[in-house]
Amino acid sequence: MRHRIAPAASICSSTRKSLSEPGIASPDDLAARLARELYLAGEELATASFLALKLGKPLLLEGLPGVGKTEAAKALASALGVELIRLQCYEGIDAGHALYEWNYARQLLALRRDAATDLYSDEFLIERPLLRALKAPERTLLLIDEIDRADHEFEAFLLEFLSDFQISIPERGTLKAASPPVVILTSNRTRELHEALRRRCVYSWIAYPEPEREARIIMLRTPELAEATARAVVSAVNGLRRLPLAKAPGISEAVDWAKAAQMLEAGTGRWPEAFRRAIGVALKDEEDLALARDGLDELLTKACAS
Repeated sequence: MRHRIAPAASICSSTRKSLSEPGIASPDDLAARLARELYLAGEELATASFLALKLGKPLLLEGLPGVGKTEAAKALASALGVELIRLQCYEGIDAGHALYEWNYARQLLALRRDAATDLYSDEFLIERPLLRALKAPERTLLLIDEIDRADHEFEAFLLEFLSDFQISIPERGTLKAASPPVVILTSNRTRELHEALRRRCVYSWIAYPEPEREARIIMLRTPELAEATARAVVSAVNGLRRLPLAKAPGISEAVDWAKAAQMLEAGTGRWPEAFRRAIGVALKDEEDLALARDGLDELLTKACAS
């Protein structure tokens, strides 16, 4: 199936239009809204997000797995009060998986019942995330997650789509977004993205948060947790991240590790043991567990004593 997309020579006037929420006056204001959605954004991310909204440009978030790129998109959608539409990229994804497909089996069954059936009505159209974002009557937030997993051909197709927010369905004609979506792309940087795509975006690199902010995030997500315990989790997690792990624990793993250890500690005060027993919540690879095992007790004792 071929998908014809309008030329991408320039960004059309409708996509140049500001997509910002009228009530968001500054990056600090946006950061405060994200905090109400339990997401603590650093200054760089809050500023990049604010500018992307103001300029009507896609926001490209890069960073290691687990630093909160996808969570940032979810929090921003909630803060703006718009629907989140997510396109999860993977190796081999193509336009058909991202835009639309016709339900050929259903078309054949309908044709057998009635030869006059309109085979290209909405009844037989399988909408994928990009088409859903175009057809939505109100603005949405389109999350294109892990674009670096897709190949260069799909990236080129996506570049054209983002230029005009319209597609041409041969059997239906051209469809253009009534209200261009807010677009966030995420990348784990497993490969370099094309420079043309980068130029169209506002960019922000998300690193692991500094210990103070990560402790605040853990306490925000686990309000019943004592501050000293949250700081112990952060110390332990940062110790693990310094090891050559295949999959270092991200922020969500740190939060879950804190919750799991609290369940196992159960008022006994034996925090190092609770964290050790709950290590499978933080590390999820056999080789990583073996690598961390030798120095884990010392690491946890030091973290809980600090």
